Amino acid sequence: MAWTAGSQWIAMPGAVATAWVAVVLSGCAVGPNFQPSQAPEAARDGVYTPVAVPEQTASAPGLAGNAQRLVNGQDIPAQWWAVFHSDALDRLVRSALDHNPSVSAAQASLRQAQEVFNASSGSLQYPSLGAQVSAERERSTSPFGAGLATYNLFTPGLSVSYALDVFGGNRRTLEGLEAAVDYQRYQVEGTYLTLAANVVATAIREASLRAQLQATTDVLALQERQLSVIAAQAAAGAVARSTVLSQSTQVAQTRATLPGLEKSLAQARHQLSVYAGQLPSQGGLEEFRLDSLQLPAELPVSLPSELVRQRPDIRASEAVLHQASAQIGVATANLYPQVNLSATLGSAATELSGLFKPASTVWSVTAGLTEPIFNGGALAAKQRAAQAGYDQALAQYQSTVLGAFQNVADALRAIDSDATALRTQAEAQKLALESLELATRQYQLGAVSFLSLLDAQRAYQQTRISLVQAQAARYADTAALFQALGGGWWNRTDVVADNAAMAWPGARQ
Repeated sequence: MAWTAGSQWIAMPGAVATAWVAVVLSGCAVGPNFQPSQAPEAARDGVYTPVAVPEQTASAPGLAGNAQRLVNGQDIPAQWWAVFHSDALDRLVRSALDHNPSVSAAQASLRQAQEVFNASSGSLQYPSLGAQVSAERERSTSPFGAGLATYNLFTPGLSVSYALDVFGGNRRTLEGLEAAVDYQRYQVEGTYLTLAANVVATAIREASLRAQLQATTDVLALQERQLSVIAAQAAAGAVARSTVLSQSTQVAQTRATLPGLEKSLAQARHQLSVYAGQLPSQGGLEEFRLDSLQLPAELPVSLPSELVRQRPDIRASEAVLHQASAQIGVATANLYPQVNLSATLGSAATELSGLFKPASTVWSVTAGLTEPIFNGGALAAKQRAAQAGYDQALAQYQSTVLGAFQNVADALRAIDSDATALRTQAEAQKLALESLELATRQYQLGAVSFLSLLDAQRAYQQTRISLVQAQAARYADTAALFQALGGGWWNRTDVVADNAAMAWPGARQ
């Protein structure tokens, strides 16, 4: 697999004199120049899976049974969850994005990274200017006359210093801090995407559990009606007592599944409350049902070559890689001489009235050069460590990219399989219902044994639950595809809360 991720080296330590001339004349910073990453070459053929997924899924009768068409290259809406056409879901997602603490934490981390960059930007790019005033009273040999004397000495002054960034160490430091800001910015987008996807998935799970609970209740009511008939037959001596016990057992087993479903439903509701940034006890959340959601007929599928620029986790991982690249430049610059310039301007006088006289003016100008000669190999080791850190970040970046492409491939395959599974399950449920109705009539006429009726009841219950699960899977995997493709954050017209003045993700390449 070929990757075009990484950096291009422009200067490495060699002969110090040659490097001095080359770098000073060119004005370039030593170390690698980072290049934005591109998708692996194997991903540029336009497919995510080894066997192409059909452009249109199968259809099935009933809820969530419509066919879905995959539209390659179509852009993803920013509020992608709106494709389910549920106002309640839209309100819940927006509430979660506004009130969930994880969003606030991510935004605070972004502000912190931005201010760290701002602080370093001022100190590393511009000269530092300071003022100082001192007043002394001392007895010593006077600098203004012979012998011992007691006198006052007032020395106000200004000082300025600047580290001449000949080899770009400061520029690489700022580059790394800027990459850290990018990382936190994409972390905010990743938090938005993950939170929205979790809300949608949990709402679908709630709707599925509610439907499973209703299906189980319906089956239970049917079994209880049959138990009443069998009990009446037993009382008349038409059937054995064992038949009543068998049906009672079936009713009890079905009823025993209700508490588990109710518990899972309550937990899903609690989870939605927490996503919305409120205590589970507050309540007030709208209920979700599968028939309140609409399965989108068209699904946008980004081109594989665009995925690495759309996934927030990939962009965040790339920012870490960029930061590691900049650290190589910092470590490389430290191998070369450091130049510092400083100057002071002030006055010195024994009386306050004499401070501003020309004769009291004092000044100095200093240029200093520090050349590393021997440090036990520490600087070279730090450069190698920075290179190893870059190699690690590159491997982690590649792992993130591979995982992202797997997510999309899995979601596409699931969408196709879900449609086929739903069609098969709908047919199985239809046949199970017909079988149950036939077995019920035949048992009432004495044409089949009670065991045949029990088998038909069990089969119908299982197919009812499986049908609900198959319907919910189509919604869930549709949401998973939008999440796998990045969620359309680049199409948002709003900006991250409290950061409107900052550059939007992707603005700086």
